[in-house]
Amino acid sequence: MQQTEAPLALRRRFELATTEQFVIGRRYELLRPRSVDDLISEEDFAIDERIPYWADCWPSACVLADRIASQVGQDRRLLELGCGIGLVSLAAAQAGFDVLATDYYGDALEFTAANAARHALANVDTRLVDWRRLPEDLGTFDVVLASDVLYERPHAELIAAALARTLAPSGLAMLSDPGRRTADSLGEVCCQHGLTARCVERVPYLAANGQPTISIFEIRRTG
Repeated sequence: MQQTEAPLALRRRFELATTEQFVIGRRYELLRPRSVDDLISEEDFAIDERIPYWADCWPSACVLADRIASQVGQDRRLLELGCGIGLVSLAAAQAGFDVLATDYYGDALEFTAANAARHALANVDTRLVDWRRLPEDLGTFDVVLASDVLYERPHAELIAAALARTLAPSGLAMLSDPGRRTADSLGEVCCQHGLTARCVERVPYLAANGQPTISIFEIRRTG
């Protein structure tokens, strides 16, 4: 890891901490806000029910990072939907993918960019993306990733629509989920968008708040 000081802009706006994560034996030390609770804004929640889940590194992200780290990324484009502080995107970049990390929060993108620089990964770009209004010029990708994004039932529809727009014809999407009820509808919703979703693995994960089982879904175009 390249030892770099946190960007001044982040140090001025946040009380910072680091999270240590290992992905297939490789150590990542990720900058993050010290307290997620301090970021909760009643004004943001009133506008569109925003809660700053992006500011921590969740078990689903750790499991998905392990999975993408074992792939061959050379000459392949990868999109992450909901990058948070960046662990999955960093693992993908380390594997050789050309990564576009996206999130609904501009703050998340700043942390992802800082963490990419901190680990000397130049093949990570960031972009602000709202799943409800995908940019027309976003393009398609060989691999699309998302971790723990199915908080509410409408999110399955939003994710399926985003995948239908962004997956290359022979592309692969991988989604990790810690057992949220919304995941039960993922296959049906994906089918409505010309996609096939199947759970390929369930991974027990020891976390501070218990031992959730993380489901890994693979999603492809039908046919």
